Amino acid sequence: MTGAELSLAVSVFLACAVEAVEAFTIVLAVGTTRRWPSALGGVGAGALLLAVLVAALGPALTALPLGVLRVVVGGLLLTFGLQWLRKAILRAAGAKDKHDEEAIFRAEEEEAAAVPVAEGFDGYAFAISFKAVLLEGLEVAFIVLTFGANQHDVGLAAVAATAAIVAVLAAGLALRAPLARVPENGMKFVVGVMLTSFGVFWGAEGAGADWPGGDASLVPLVVVVGLAALAMVAEVRSRAAGGDSGVEVSA
Repeated sequence: MTGAELSLAVSVFLACAVEAVEAFTIVLAVGTTRRWPSALGGVGAGALLLAVLVAALGPALTALPLGVLRVVVGGLLLTFGLQWLRKAILRAAGAKDKHDEEAIFRAEEEEAAAVPVAEGFDGYAFAISFKAVLLEGLEVAFIVLTFGANQHDVGLAAVAATAAIVAVLAAGLALRAPLARVPENGMKFVVGVMLTSFGVFWGAEGAGADWPGGDASLVPLVVVVGLAALAMVAEVRSRAAGGDSGVEVSA
């Protein structure tokens, strides 16, 4: 496996693991509070729809000219990566509440318990599970398609995503509890750095830039983006400590 392939696999695995943890928490809350068959039916329907989207869009993306593909993919990765990185920086600096799977589980559990359970098919459990898998899975599908299409290896990206989902499911089923101990906030920080770095690299390459050393330039680029993000964490933390309300974030 080349360095580019390894970077692709690791990035996809981490990003998809984060999304899988969030979807698992919601499905677990709904399934334990209401009816598992209906909840699992929603999971299956959402997963099937995502598989169809990946199968349909994958070949279409890889058919684009390489330069156009890299500009498009680079722009999309920058959009997603900077969103992830912004939230991760604010959480690391204490300006935004950290993602708490146990709190999310309790909230979903309370909402599910408040809705009466009908006999037979449980439409609520199906709908909530379907929505959780589809919404979190769309980001998984996006990551698989963009990384895989740009490297002309959607298969490798799909394998990495599948491995992440299986690992999360195995851990969750073994514990039968929200995966609160997974370092989700740290993983999001790393994924934000990786997505942003790949976005800059592929976007510039698609626009005609020639990176010195080719794919080897990704390593120092990731380091630079990571150090810049850490510097922002320190700056936001310093402003928050000094009483600067400009770092307050509600979303």
